[in-house]
Amino acid sequence: MQESDQISVVLADDHNIVREGIAALCAAHGMRILGQVSDGPAAIEMIEQMKPDFAILDLHMPSMTGIEVIRKLRAGGCKAKLLILSISREENTVMEALRAGADAYLLKDGPGRHLLDAVTYVRDGGVYVSPLLKGAGLFTQGGKSRPEDPLAGLSPREMEVFSYLVNGLRAKDIAELLEISPKTVDTYRASLMRKLNVHDLVGLVKFAIERNLTSTSVPR
Repeated sequence: MQESDQISVVLADDHNIVREGIAALCAAHGMRILGQVSDGPAAIEMIEQMKPDFAILDLHMPSMTGIEVIRKLRAGGCKAKLLILSISREENTVMEALRAGADAYLLKDGPGRHLLDAVTYVRDGGVYVSPLLKGAGLFTQGGKSRPEDPLAGLSPREMEVFSYLVNGLRAKDIAELLEISPKTVDTYRASLMRKLNVHDLVGLVKFAIERNLTSTSVPR
């Protein structure tokens, strides 16, 4: 792989051994590590200066969380692909990360191949959520196993559109944020409503409120 073709990466995690392990994995698969930092403000500064293709951010860092870092970067127009790495399996945390502008949500106790899969999937325009989260009942009330829960059948992109819709964004706004067409948003909306057996936006919002999935935070 030519250097100009390499995916460039910035790493942010307050545990050196974690950063070094991720850096080694990325480098072994042809990626170029531009830099490593241990806190949120330093991550913002490095990403804005170096403009990497990808940034891998720990959820819990000193001074600022990974989600706060993403909000700041997106507010400033950052186009890098931003991946959250966390131990948290909380449903609301995952949805908050996606609303803030994360392109992927990965678990620290997952295999390294999930990170590589995420990079490939996100590079091609997708939004990646660790498959371990679905297996652990992420999209169920209270994290309890409930196979019949319709949320478990939504794709990562449908979950993202769902999140924006129930927080009041119009299809046109969602399309701009996700860099897709309004028609594609409508397709996702129709699909997720069918899967949730909800027939209008009011029903969708009611569904979200019942599960405490709405937020007052401002989406990217």
